[in-house]
Amino acid sequence: MALAKDAPLFVAGHRGLVGSAIWRKLENLGFSRLIGRSRAELDLLNADAVREFYRREKPEYVIVAAAKVGGILANSQQPVAFLYENLLIQNHLIHGAYESGVRKLLFLGSSCIYPRLAPQPIKEEHLLSSPLEPTNQWYAIAKIAGLKLCEALHRQHNCDFICAMPPNIYGANDHYNLQTSHVLPAFIRKFHEAKVRRASSVMCWGTGSPFREFLHADDLAQACVFLMENYSDPQFINVGAGSDISIRDLAELIKTIIGFEGEILWDASKPDGTPRKLLDSSRITALGWKPAIDLPTGIGLAYEDFLKKEQ
Repeated sequence: MALAKDAPLFVAGHRGLVGSAIWRKLENLGFSRLIGRSRAELDLLNADAVREFYRREKPEYVIVAAAKVGGILANSQQPVAFLYENLLIQNHLIHGAYESGVRKLLFLGSSCIYPRLAPQPIKEEHLLSSPLEPTNQWYAIAKIAGLKLCEALHRQHNCDFICAMPPNIYGANDHYNLQTSHVLPAFIRKFHEAKVRRASSVMCWGTGSPFREFLHADDLAQACVFLMENYSDPQFINVGAGSDISIRDLAELIKTIIGFEGEILWDASKPDGTPRKLLDSSRITALGWKPAIDLPTGIGLAYEDFLKKEQ
């Protein structure tokens, strides 16, 4: 089903890493009635405000890329916020879309929904098959609730509400705060600042042994449009890059791309998180989608974006 390019389409979270990539993609494709609201313009934690927004704007399509996000440190320090605020945001957006008669909705989850020791690569049916990773369980539980709400609305009210589960996302418009960012942008800042200081070493969290999968935000944006036009199954679907890399090798790669010449040290007293998270994305690739940006190229582009922010 091709999306009507003149229909109102709401991108919730359009200023974030993923939402801004989706917005750019839709603009490039000629969508003429995109709707975006900043946090100051629309408080997604306020049910009445979201309900009034839907009543006034009447979007036909909705892509939910809004969430409170962060890495291991942020999750461990703010468990209440990561659970409670994400539940509020997605409940207001998803149920509000149902109440206002939205034609199609895409909810974006995260690979952290899967068990800590899930079989690799991780298939969609591995959800809830064993315990979650403790360091991000609050965020994971909220995301699981979101995808289950979409599934319930699909089952009970025949809503065309679909869910996609990406791995770690990076790219333009990321944030590089060492206290709250994910591992890849945090490494970019660490190695860049060490290079500028001519430091002899950089200290990284954990042992470097876990493996992670990274997908560029522009590839995820392309996948979102693809799924909006080609997917209507109540079963959520994985959207991954198809390969993973150890955190240790990721650090070496980013070090090389940035040009830091010192040593990498590892603080094994800090948590590693889940040992491995590689998605089985065979269902979406069988439909005809595949990523276009390899990791070294993507990191180079992300570093260029970081340098622009630093100017």
